[in-house]
Amino acid sequence: MQIQGQIVDIFNKRIFPGEITVENGKIKSVIEKEHNVKHYIMPGFIDAHIHIESSMLVPSEFAKIAVLHGTVGTISDPHEIANVLGAEGVFFMIENSKKVPLKFHFGAPSCVPATSFETAGAVIDSEGIKELLASPDIHYLAEMMNYPGVLHEDEEVMKKIAWAKHFDKPVDGHAPGLRGDAVKKYISAGITTDHECFTYDEAAEKLSLGMKVIIREGSAAKNFEALIDLLPEHYENMMFCSDDKHPDDLIVSHINALCARAVTKGIDVFKTLQVACINPVKHYNMNVGLLQENDPADFIVVKDLAQFEVLQTYLNGELIAENGKSFITEISFETPNNFNTSLKNISDFEVLSSANKIRVIEALEGQLITNEIHHTSLTQDGNLISNTTDDILKMTVVNRYQDARPAIAFIKNFGLKEGAIASSVAHDCHNIVAVGTSDEEICKAVNLLIENKGGVCAVNGSEQKVLPLPVAGIISDKDGWETGKLYQEIDQMAKTLGSSLKAPFMTLSFMALLVIPDLKLSDKGLFSGNAFSFVDLEVE
Repeated sequence: MQIQGQIVDIFNKRIFPGEITVENGKIKSVIEKEHNVKHYIMPGFIDAHIHIESSMLVPSEFAKIAVLHGTVGTISDPHEIANVLGAEGVFFMIENSKKVPLKFHFGAPSCVPATSFETAGAVIDSEGIKELLASPDIHYLAEMMNYPGVLHEDEEVMKKIAWAKHFDKPVDGHAPGLRGDAVKKYISAGITTDHECFTYDEAAEKLSLGMKVIIREGSAAKNFEALIDLLPEHYENMMFCSDDKHPDDLIVSHINALCARAVTKGIDVFKTLQVACINPVKHYNMNVGLLQENDPADFIVVKDLAQFEVLQTYLNGELIAENGKSFITEISFETPNNFNTSLKNISDFEVLSSANKIRVIEALEGQLITNEIHHTSLTQDGNLISNTTDDILKMTVVNRYQDARPAIAFIKNFGLKEGAIASSVAHDCHNIVAVGTSDEEICKAVNLLIENKGGVCAVNGSEQKVLPLPVAGIISDKDGWETGKLYQEIDQMAKTLGSSLKAPFMTLSFMALLVIPDLKLSDKGLFSGNAFSFVDLEVE
């Protein structure tokens, strides 16, 4: 096969008219050749850190959509499914991904469970990490979320890092807000990346210490604007990622959109493309071609170098997407799950209290971090209830692995005026998380997910919408477009109920993520990420 176009040579920062010859799935030659073809041929895009599970799609369905946007590979942390199913979940993802041409590179989830302060469906200890890292299908140690464990040199944590070094595989980081001596110690343990920077100064410090910073722009956490001005100077040590990308967002765009935004800001196109296409391949030793002779023939054809509209995507010399049509076919798969809790009663969500003030989680638009605020309580017959006037709503996390009393807290900025929303996509243990305007509505939403063995839903009186997620309670068994459409409908219903958040379900899914400060809720209680301990709902 031969293909002509304007060749984008990122390594030498030049563009020239040329011709690529492909033979047996590899690039045989790249030569300069005059012709009249205007479109550009370049390496494909890489998502340098993503949890495929957050798209609510199995890898084969994710691939079907991602290739339309020129994505040819991912660095995928199967942390979410591992917290539900353990190593079995990791290998489910790997085996499904092998049935499609997109080049998924999975890591060994380092924190299953993420902390000891919540109930997960599985445990992967240092011996389990050793077994995973020994596999050629595992390419790195995934984000070390337990940064206190690193700083305090916890034995199990240090063993996991040691095994990554033994197998000569990179160690990904997760250290939101970590600065000074603490981040120096974290990096010195052998941790090489961080995708959690949310300020320019934080990212600049980590870059100065030799860490690679990944600019994250996902469905909930959006750090592009805060960090992008670092790219012109530090392009050799930066990458782009989604971290978490919901299905309706994936249908619209992927890493290609970040390149377009960077170039619009006047950032050099070659520096932008090095970040998007080259750096992840080099850092993680990915099996992805970079438009060099003898490389796998992985490349894309784009209309221009401004909007990066993808005309064609090739993997191993095979045309797998063209003009918005994906040629990846549907793959059949099993639906493993771990969902063992009984239906709840309205009384399970009551909290009897005489406290005048309560701790409240303040959710922040576009951020995973939260604040702790204190607010006057509202009670009815001694039960703490939602205050829709001040937007202080009752929230619950329900253990989905065994019967236990729901944990209760209150949260601000969800904005619901009626009804409730719930999700069993709740990082990292994926218990059921719900927020609502009354105990009745919260109970209704929670029970709808229990009946479906997982999903996302919105309820209001007799009206309800649910997207079932039968794979581990976090992934759909439907195709990407059907999943994305139904998710969009439920997202819209949440907004009709009053939520002003851009991504209410994505934000909700992170309200149980204890390793990102400050105030969060696990199935065991209200938790301060700053103190790294449980705190009381009532304020003395």
